[in-house]
Amino acid sequence: MARLADEAADGTVQPVPLSDALSERYLAYALSTITARSLPDVRDGLKPVQRRLLYAMRALRLDPDAGFKKCARVVGDVIGKYHPHGDAAVYDALVRLAQTFAARYSLVEGQGNFGNVDGDNAAAMRYTEARLTEVAQALLDGLDEDAADFRETYDGGDEEPVVLPAAFPNLLANGATGIAVGLATSIPPHNAGELCDALAALLKEPKLSDEALVALVPGPDFPTGGVLVEDPRQIAEAYATGRGGFRLRARWEREDLGRGQYQVVVTEIPWQVQKARLIERIAELLQAKKLALLADVRDESAEDVRIVLEPRSRTVEPGLLMEMLFRQTELETRIGLNMNVLDAAGVPRVMTLRQVLRAFLDHRRAVLLRRTAHRLDAIARRLDVLGGYLTAYLNLDEVIRIVREEDEPKAALMSAFGIGEVQADAILNMRLRALRRLEEAEIRREHEALEAERAGLEKLAQSTRRQKTVLAAEIAEIKRRFGQETELGARRTAIDSAPAPREVPADALVEREPITVICSAKGWIRAVKGHAGADAAVRYKEGDRERFRFHAETTDRLLLFASNGRFYTLAADRLPGGRGFGEPVRLMVDLGNDHEPVALFAHRPGRRLLVAASDGRGFLVPEDEAVAQTRTGRQVLNPAAGAEATVCVEATGDTVAVVGTNRRLLIFPAADVPTMARGRGVILQRYRDATLSDVQVFDSAEGLRWRSGAGVRTETALDDWRGKRGQAGRAAPRGFPAANRFL
Repeated sequence: MARLADEAADGTVQPVPLSDALSERYLAYALSTITARSLPDVRDGLKPVQRRLLYAMRALRLDPDAGFKKCARVVGDVIGKYHPHGDAAVYDALVRLAQTFAARYSLVEGQGNFGNVDGDNAAAMRYTEARLTEVAQALLDGLDEDAADFRETYDGGDEEPVVLPAAFPNLLANGATGIAVGLATSIPPHNAGELCDALAALLKEPKLSDEALVALVPGPDFPTGGVLVEDPRQIAEAYATGRGGFRLRARWEREDLGRGQYQVVVTEIPWQVQKARLIERIAELLQAKKLALLADVRDESAEDVRIVLEPRSRTVEPGLLMEMLFRQTELETRIGLNMNVLDAAGVPRVMTLRQVLRAFLDHRRAVLLRRTAHRLDAIARRLDVLGGYLTAYLNLDEVIRIVREEDEPKAALMSAFGIGEVQADAILNMRLRALRRLEEAEIRREHEALEAERAGLEKLAQSTRRQKTVLAAEIAEIKRRFGQETELGARRTAIDSAPAPREVPADALVEREPITVICSAKGWIRAVKGHAGADAAVRYKEGDRERFRFHAETTDRLLLFASNGRFYTLAADRLPGGRGFGEPVRLMVDLGNDHEPVALFAHRPGRRLLVAASDGRGFLVPEDEAVAQTRTGRQVLNPAAGAEATVCVEATGDTVAVVGTNRRLLIFPAADVPTMARGRGVILQRYRDATLSDVQVFDSAEGLRWRSGAGVRTETALDDWRGKRGQAGRAAPRGFPAANRFL
């Protein structure tokens, strides 16, 4: 077994199995990544680097009403005192906290270039400045009142908070993303006012139903706006399980230009979509002729977003144009929900919406109790001092005598009046002007007020009902400052009903152009622009020849019927061009080397086809049933052992003509052939030492046609060859082609 040297506590080197060493050290790395880097805390919604940034800026007194300081100064303090990582990573975290298009409620107010929605990067940290926002201040309030635990920094030279008091529901309000070892989190931002409504309702009624909770938090609220078009049932399920996703679309409007002309203007794009890359993608699709309904795209954005889309013609429906763009571009995105966070015990787990809100309320209650205890301690100390003052006023003459005559006045005061050391120090430190009568009255009023406050705080610490009342008031205050009635808190993302499934025509996705499809006998396929004539010269590889040639459009789907009885579907616009020899069709579909193409044609919905195998069995199949969705094709005809599919013809007519290799012809009504979606079929013509050559479906009144030396011959006197399906037939008429083929 492989072994690794390890140093013991006494300095000696001990051999350790490699597997044990790797598992132990990888586990330590994984836990460090999960708990100290990638996953946010459910209580304040922050990762360690974000928490350290805010704490360092607080230490630098970068309050909302203070001046800005260089970001380089902030980053330097963070990496020097709290976060021993690269400055680039810390600055990136700072920039994201300041980007109004990335964070729903920015925690940092930036001055300078902090990037933009186009995807441009922020300027270097030496050029930008920052300070805290009011939202960040709400997260930090209470740190001086023992509202959170502190721990030593990485070098033991300072302290940092384990978690912030967080009066603001930051986890859901700003969201979070992160990838750890084997774990990931993805939480979109929400509206703080709606979260406050849900918190207040949950505080009042802990057993509030999931339906009522989702009614208060109907969906995410993104900083860049957009329209949420997810099914409400899917949203409710995502919040109930902690996992799911949301469909977000760009917001657009139609602008009339007069005389029937119009243009579509996109005013809001989905969250985390780079505008420049989005427009570049639309332009690429236009150049590749994948957007047949769109003529041009322009970016007329200034401070706001304004992307102008020009339709190809005035008859194009705006809704259809946008549906096409939603399907092919990032004008519609899907935002994932995976509420994988660290709970109060530091354990990563996926929480539901209810659990996240409940964890926030529990944290705020713990903060309230800690601040209450801290205030009670401060009141007790102040009352102790005030008690010493009052003792001095009651015994002023004796106090003066002791101070003047005693060598150890502190001990004498403590002995004479039975007071403590703190009270004695307070008496000795009193100023002479504090001995006036007015000062005594003020001290008595302060003493009474503190006594009353202490009584109230003691009741608060012991009463759950009072605690809920205080928490409700705090939540109401947060809503007043950051709720829907404020400019910052107004909902930006509209919530719309899920769009009904809408079929976009193929010609809306691909520009319609005429092509000629050519496939050789060895299966090399290509598309030549335009409808080339039958006499147009076409080059093939040496030893190869033409097998199929027909006219089509780039919007068509092509059906390939193979000797294994399968239909394969090809997109005409994806065929290789006609400059070379094309590409093997076997590379486009899963057609084995032991099977050959039998028929190739453009799909026409609503038609019927007649398929048959070499043993004379076949049936009618609706052409729509033959369209395949995957490379593996769709099995329609199941040839018997030793047989293979040989015929696929259009079934237009009332009569079927079948000819075998024995040159026997049989004609019978088409009504005798069943319509099936899959199977072996019925016997069309019976053979002894022959196989099926060809089949034709025709109208009896128009006659049977076949190719002869002089052109195409039509025969209407067919009574001698009429019979019942499954018979052997009679010898073909004089002049029938030697190849036993009709047309």
